[in-house]
Amino acid sequence: MTLWQSRLSSPPADALLAFTESLSFDQKLWRFDIQGSRAHVLGLTRAKLLTHDESVVLLEALDTVYGELESSSFVFLASDEDIHTAVERRVTELVGDVGAKLHSGRSRNDQIATDLRLYSRSALAEISRGVVEFLSMIADVAEAAGDAVMPGYTHTQRAQPVPIAHYLLAHGWALRRDLDRLLATFTRMDVSPLGAGALAGTTLAIDPEFTAGELGFAAAFLNSFDAVSDRDFVVEILFDVALLGVHLSRFAEEIVMFTTEEFGFFRLDDSYSTGSSMLPQKKNPDIAELARGKTGRYIGNLVSVLVTLKGIPLTYNRDLQEDKEPLFDSVEQMTRELVAFQGMVSTMTFDYERLRQAASSEYLQAIDIAEYLVTNGVPFRRAHGVAAGLVRDSLERRVPLRELVGAHPQLGEEAMSLIEADAAVRRRVASGGASIDSVVAQLKRYRQELHELSGAVASLLGDQDSSS
Repeated sequence: MTLWQSRLSSPPADALLAFTESLSFDQKLWRFDIQGSRAHVLGLTRAKLLTHDESVVLLEALDTVYGELESSSFVFLASDEDIHTAVERRVTELVGDVGAKLHSGRSRNDQIATDLRLYSRSALAEISRGVVEFLSMIADVAEAAGDAVMPGYTHTQRAQPVPIAHYLLAHGWALRRDLDRLLATFTRMDVSPLGAGALAGTTLAIDPEFTAGELGFAAAFLNSFDAVSDRDFVVEILFDVALLGVHLSRFAEEIVMFTTEEFGFFRLDDSYSTGSSMLPQKKNPDIAELARGKTGRYIGNLVSVLVTLKGIPLTYNRDLQEDKEPLFDSVEQMTRELVAFQGMVSTMTFDYERLRQAASSEYLQAIDIAEYLVTNGVPFRRAHGVAAGLVRDSLERRVPLRELVGAHPQLGEEAMSLIEADAAVRRRVASGGASIDSVVAQLKRYRQELHELSGAVASLLGDQDSSS
């Protein structure tokens, strides 16, 4: 029998139950449902709505149910609409009428909201851990690259020579912002809805601040309407994961491109590559390709929940059942992706000689010629025109650019030294630029910030362990 059946004169139709059930996916919340129920029992006991003995009986029953679910020996029934119903039903089977007191002062509305926040805190902690490990790996790979150079690109055209470390750290800084967002989302969502009831609280003397503390939340809700209807945190997590996915997808696209024979800049380790079922020579970058593909899935999950929320009036409506599957999917996929992507990049090797040759094209130093003229008083637009004309002349006449620079009256022999990739890299000494010295300083700053963020994530993980 459902929790609400006594209101109705006829049993629910099979079609209704089949369409409205959520147990098939929300049973993932069982740990958090029992965690919330334990805190609720303590709150009821503190309010003298349960005796000490009743509290002990309920807590022991919840422990038993926890063990059954953990060992997969828990038997679900057709009448179990969702994980909340299943847990309460089993507790009542174990302890009789005392089990029927478990739901006092609580609605499935605030129960669901609490479970989902507990799950989301845990999910954010795990994804944040994965991002920290990824960021640390980027630092290690960048440091190992030393002062080796590669071509930087705009419009997928070779633009300027840069240290490989500078290129890698660019991806690191993007993911560092992703980590900032994840931590900020955690802070905003660290509020307990337990005690809000169906929408307006309860006449029973429970203390939401007490149960919030028992669950490790930073605060309790301030408005019961908002507590049961708020799914901002779901949207924020989905956005954070989607943008993280976009950043990884950009990196993945470069890996796919740079590991082709046409480029040959990077080589993937065999353990992080796949082969072809037909073509014996193939070595495919499947992790990178799937990282690109899953990004559409992350974005779709975000849009799905936003569209679901856009027309729901206050407070709880059954539409909100649709918040879970997109959230679970994005969290699970991103957790796996971070591990696989990290392994791929950490074992990837660079063809340093091929990268150096690609970065040594004398045309990549055209901007250095223009800037040399600027330092000698030539307005930039005129200097740009001189450099562009020399490049065009070199290509059309098939004369080395270096020779034309040496013969130019405003440039000459001194400017010929600019036509070297190493010289171009050395000259970009401005903070944040691509000189070796600047990259060394950048890497030091990156590691400092990573150390601070690692501490914040470790603290967050510790809080989760202590509250579970």
